[in-house]
Amino acid sequence: MKRVNLFLILLITAIAALIATTALAFALFSTQQDPYSWMSQMWGNGHMMGGMMGNQTTTTNTWLPYFSILFAVLIGVTIVGVVGVAYYLVYPQIRIGTATLPPPNTVAIHGNGTAVSAYESVSKTLTAEERKVIDTLKAHNGKYLQKYIKAETGLSRLQTHRIIARLSDRGIVSLEKVGNTNQVTLAEWLTKDQ
Repeated sequence: MKRVNLFLILLITAIAALIATTALAFALFSTQQDPYSWMSQMWGNGHMMGGMMGNQTTTTNTWLPYFSILFAVLIGVTIVGVVGVAYYLVYPQIRIGTATLPPPNTVAIHGNGTAVSAYESVSKTLTAEERKVIDTLKAHNGKYLQKYIKAETGLSRLQTHRIIARLSDRGIVSLEKVGNTNQVTLAEWLTKDQ
């Protein structure tokens, strides 16, 4: 199961439990006559004022501390779920492996009868930033570390990550984890006839 699904399940469950706990707490604790009794229950029967408010005795509900702890834990779990889902939506996961989409024929015939290489065909479908990344890879024999691609292209770390993720999804590059970065390799079928 994907981690984002796990965070979604965690988030939905925590929100449902939070709503149920809130409804149950209101049902249990709203039946008291004194509107300030919840305050006295939390702060200790009203004796904090030194008797200035009168010596009122209230009955303390023994479930209140447990509900407040449960409520705090559910809020924490909800926050973890929201942060987890947001992380996986903002940072797409790069699949590490080799490109598995080599076309059977790497040379296409243009409409006027001239042969076009696979790179020229693919290049027409790339954005300017994607072309920068591919050109940087070509300049380094089809293999380069992601952090150096970022430096040479002038793109931000996030832009480089997203562009390489898109290229990897399309089978144009493959990735191999090297230390704290990725070794980006241009697909063989793209470099064959250049």
